[in-house]
Amino acid sequence: MPTRPILRVGLVGAGFLARTRARCWRRVHGVDVRLSAVAAGSLKSAEQFASAFQVERALESDALFEGDDIDLIDLCVPNHLHRSFSERGAAAGKHVLCTKPLAAYVGQDLGADAPSKNVAAQDRTTMYRVAVADARSMVGTARANGVPLHYGENWVYAPSVRRAAELAASANGVLLEMHGWEAHSGSHAAYSREWRSAGGGALIRLAAHPVGTMVWLKREEGLRRSGAPIRVESVTAEVADLTRNKALNKDNTEIAADWGEVENFGCVILNFEDGSRGIAHGSDALLGGMQSRLRLLASDHHLECNLSPNDLLRAYGTSDTVFGDEYLMEKLHGQAGWSSAMPDEDWTSGQQGLCQEVAEAVGENRESKANGELGLEVTRVIYAGYIAAESGRRVRLDDLDTEV
Repeated sequence: MPTRPILRVGLVGAGFLARTRARCWRRVHGVDVRLSAVAAGSLKSAEQFASAFQVERALESDALFEGDDIDLIDLCVPNHLHRSFSERGAAAGKHVLCTKPLAAYVGQDLGADAPSKNVAAQDRTTMYRVAVADARSMVGTARANGVPLHYGENWVYAPSVRRAAELAASANGVLLEMHGWEAHSGSHAAYSREWRSAGGGALIRLAAHPVGTMVWLKREEGLRRSGAPIRVESVTAEVADLTRNKALNKDNTEIAADWGEVENFGCVILNFEDGSRGIAHGSDALLGGMQSRLRLLASDHHLECNLSPNDLLRAYGTSDTVFGDEYLMEKLHGQAGWSSAMPDEDWTSGQQGLCQEVAEAVGENRESKANGELGLEVTRVIYAGYIAAESGRRVRLDDLDTEV
């Protein structure tokens, strides 16, 4: 029997995403995945994570990047660290998996001491230029060092999206219209309200998922039909903080409010080169648990992907404590009444499929389905969207690249 390939993973980060990835790496099949090391904001945090998730060692980040016993660095870190950490990993000859967004504008051009309000007030075209330059540098550094850059868009690997892509490829039709959204009741974390740490609001934090998936689907369609990807030509967009409505108060508002510098609603319309459209939005105004959906309207078929919620398991509770401490689904406010008790959120969200694909790609020294180029395109679309929302006009991506 042939020996299974070995993949030594170094996790950077110890938060929600890192915990998800640790679970998923353990379940990869066909590859002997070893959680070799973890680094975090502090060594103590890394040690606690290592103990909880059976990671071999807790290290300072320098030691993790410099070690010769790591094959893949899994970046589960804030947006402002993506470029520097990605390029350090690539320069060390390691594969890098970077979570979305690949790059973001977090005031890189203003200096570390610039007030966050100045970062948020920066001209949106400058934001585009800086964020896209970071994304291009990340892709270029990986290429120059001969190692793939893997983009952590989990939607691409969700079983519903993966099967929809297979069905679309088997049909003779053309994707004409796509609708996708991710929404929940909002984050209460302080970092999500500051442009310096988040790089924007709901548009980049939530809508980036359907944007990336739509860009990937049209890329695959173009390669399949003509050998060239079908790209986004232009965008229009709207962003807003819906909680600024004067009728809202603490007695009638259960969603997260007071968003400060960023939006809690973002919608972008993608105009592709072939005339097809994609409508992607993210919202922090949805109660009842997280909702992640994608609808694909083609010339000879119609596909609907329900990443969350879905009806694999429906649960009815007579009170908010009937199921004790059991987790039901992300952003659910309570257990009373009917709810979607997700049997395996890591699988349905695509996080498990992401780790499986990347593990196989590293073993074969190839790019994964969602590569750095996809992350670059998403960065272009999102920040073109911010320009469109501020200016109230259609924005052509190639014109922006000519300007910069």
